[in-house]
Amino acid sequence: MNKSKKVTPKSNPEVEALNAKIIELTEALQRERADATNIRRRHEDDLVSLRSRVKSMVITDLLPVIDNFDRALKHVPEDLEDNDYVKGVSVLVKQFESTLSNMGVEKIKTVGEHFDPNLHEAVSMEDGEGTEEIVSEELQSGYKIGDDVIRHAMVRVKQQ
Repeated sequence: MNKSKKVTPKSNPEVEALNAKIIELTEALQRERADATNIRRRHEDDLVSLRSRVKSMVITDLLPVIDNFDRALKHVPEDLEDNDYVKGVSVLVKQFESTLSNMGVEKIKTVGEHFDPNLHEAVSMEDGEGTEEIVSEELQSGYKIGDDVIRHAMVRVKQQ
């Protein structure tokens, strides 16, 4: 029978130094990988933020056009309401609204809602018998993307 000898490695300073260097380099590599992952994540977050800001800027530039279409449709004479041209403009406004909705833009609710200074800009205040401030009239539509307000809704407020 062969008895195997148990070999105990001798303490070799060169091997220990190399093992220490391997551990040091492995830890450095792990730190670099973590840094690279953090940089990549921060870059992606910055891109999302930039896209959102650019979208808000473009929409802000388009809102006056949408407002003018809405105003024009509100002032169409009764005898022209069935006119094909007016119907076409109405379809165009609906298409604008649908496109905004697809981009995540939503109109801020106004009439009948509690006045919220984060969403509404009060142009005037009507006294009433109560203490609650309720939006009574919308003068200009407001829009938001998620929780970010692109433009506050200009409203009249009444105490009820």
